[in-house]
Amino acid sequence: MNKTAAEFHASSAREMALGAAPALRPGARVHDCTRLRPKLYALLFGADALLMASAFVAADMIRSGSLQGYGVSTFLVLFPTYAAVAFNGGAWSIDALRSPRHSAACASRALLFAVAVATVLFFSLKVGEEFSRLVFGIGSALALPLIAGGRFLLGRRFGERYGWTFRKEVLLIDGMYVVPQAEDIVIDTRAAELLPSVNDPEMLDRLAHILAGSERAIVACPPERRRAWARALAGANVDAEILAPELASIGALGLRRHGSAPTLLVGCGPLALPDRAVKRLFDISVSALALALLLPVLGAIAVAVRLESPGPVLFRQQRLGRGNRLFGILKFRTMRSDTADQAGSRSASRDDDRVTRVGRFLRSTSLDELPQLVNVLNGEMSIVGPRPHPLGCRAEDQLFWAIDERYFDRHAIKPGMTGLAQVRGFRGATAKLSDVTDRVRADLEYIDGWHIGRDVAIIARTLGVLVHPNAF
Repeated sequence: MNKTAAEFHASSAREMALGAAPALRPGARVHDCTRLRPKLYALLFGADALLMASAFVAADMIRSGSLQGYGVSTFLVLFPTYAAVAFNGGAWSIDALRSPRHSAACASRALLFAVAVATVLFFSLKVGEEFSRLVFGIGSALALPLIAGGRFLLGRRFGERYGWTFRKEVLLIDGMYVVPQAEDIVIDTRAAELLPSVNDPEMLDRLAHILAGSERAIVACPPERRRAWARALAGANVDAEILAPELASIGALGLRRHGSAPTLLVGCGPLALPDRAVKRLFDISVSALALALLLPVLGAIAVAVRLESPGPVLFRQQRLGRGNRLFGILKFRTMRSDTADQAGSRSASRDDDRVTRVGRFLRSTSLDELPQLVNVLNGEMSIVGPRPHPLGCRAEDQLFWAIDERYFDRHAIKPGMTGLAQVRGFRGATAKLSDVTDRVRADLEYIDGWHIGRDVAIIARTLGVLVHPNAF
């Protein structure tokens, strides 16, 4: 760029003062966002309905070779549930318009939840003959990729057509340097002669014209001018915000109130209620099915552990779970009972003399972790999530939570039998500080971008790393 940031801000301000449209991000078109968004939401709603109906009609044709009405009746029951969950989950929101991946993920989660609810209705409650289980199964399998793919393709089309600008936002810069977002309309308040004062009606009128048609105004100003800007924007009829970058150091997420006093939100559950429901239903289904299928294997391992050395078959150890609550994790015992390390202060090594022969095999194949399916069924763990560590785990003689201050952020979600860190190879002994920070970084990435599709992908990738050089 040939212009400095200050020159760019000043030129934008002059354009606004002259009534010209400010420079938008490349490819963007000038449009009324408040009227555009409802139209795009309606298009997404119609596309979802059409694709889901097509999936169940196709399933009806596959089953019978002709339309028997099963597909239509199933669609009429399933779609209202899907629409309600999708609306609550942000499938029709600005975030969904800005990110086709987010839009597809929201729709997929809503459909999986609706399918789970319908499964209970159709099978547990034994509804009438007007529904076909085969049509329901085939239709659901077809609807998921159709709706997710449709959302992604439509989202890309919308974004390219409207320059990914779905909300008019004005960034007012008053004597502070700030990096604008791509869709921001940047105003240098000094060049535009905007001095925050409720005693200057003409200035308020200029500000009103600048903010006309916008839905959000963000002010970057020194702390001593924040109150003045807050008063000037209080009646501007837009969402008005003041940047406070110093709050980033304490991890502030938002502002709430306790009675009449404002409070800073510094922590919250990362998953909304529909997401938690989908994840829990998934965990129950997978763990119950796995326990039923693996029962002979579990029995054989239990006998082998008991025959090789005296002591209990299962090893139970206290670890931190969701919300920093302690729970007892279950594993097949792989060490001699007299050498068990309840605190986990000593990591197992490749030639660890505490590990039995059966235990070495179980560790190398990750079969010692199978009893954690019971933890999952009990609601203490999830199939996928951050791995819970023993309380005494160290790297370079430092406790894990002393190495990375974000360590406890991992506990905002249930711990898992496997996770993103594990499939990336971050497992085994922690000899270096980076062994801990790499795991924490991957766990927080998983939490921040959770969706049910990622859980399925991590499970699939886990099958390829059950036998791992670091598993000993």
